[in-house]
Amino acid sequence: MPRCVLLLGGSFDPIHNGHVALGATFVRLLGAAELRVIPTVPWQKSSLVATPSQRADMAALAFAGQPYRVVVDRQEIDRGRPTYTVETLRALRAELGPKYGEETALCFLMGADQLQRLDTWRDWRELFGLAHLCVAARPGFSLDGPDIPAAVAAEFRGRLVAPEQLCSRPAGNTCIAADLAVDISSTRIRQWLAGGNYEYDSGSPIPAPVLDYIEQHNLYKK
Repeated sequence: MPRCVLLLGGSFDPIHNGHVALGATFVRLLGAAELRVIPTVPWQKSSLVATPSQRADMAALAFAGQPYRVVVDRQEIDRGRPTYTVETLRALRAELGPKYGEETALCFLMGADQLQRLDTWRDWRELFGLAHLCVAARPGFSLDGPDIPAAVAAEFRGRLVAPEQLCSRPAGNTCIAADLAVDISSTRIRQWLAGGNYEYDSGSPIPAPVLDYIEQHNLYKK
């Protein structure tokens, strides 16, 4: 079996328990060797609060101590400009193929909301040739739903396999983790933090070390 590396990109402004759960779910489903967490500088967002370095720091804190290998990949923020997912996947394919073997399976993780906008991404059809696309779906999600563009649904459905089949080849397939009931909004978290809510408890949407970091750096306050 080829080595399987998961890729979790996001603005992480701030990173939260939903991101951690997404990574852990696919590590378990796919038996992945490594999770790459990639803080992005997305061209579709221009109002990020935390600096790129702060977002990378928070990502490292959120995934610290996991029982699997986690790498915080800074390549997008080191470019110093808005970037596209296709650029990052090309770079990772070029890096990890020679490093781990050309048969290395790359699995790009996304939420259902990202799938709804996939046809707006630069060279979105090329993504399937560079990695597998893995979607975490909330209860009730359907590829036939009105929110999924027809072209995206057709491309995704035609490549769909069971999770256990995904890592048998380097790229080109899709899978869905059904009923991953994680409904956490970074926007709502920023609103929550703006009210001075830095107390951690079992219901907090943010890992305790990240919450401490936010308080120490005076982030997201009004």
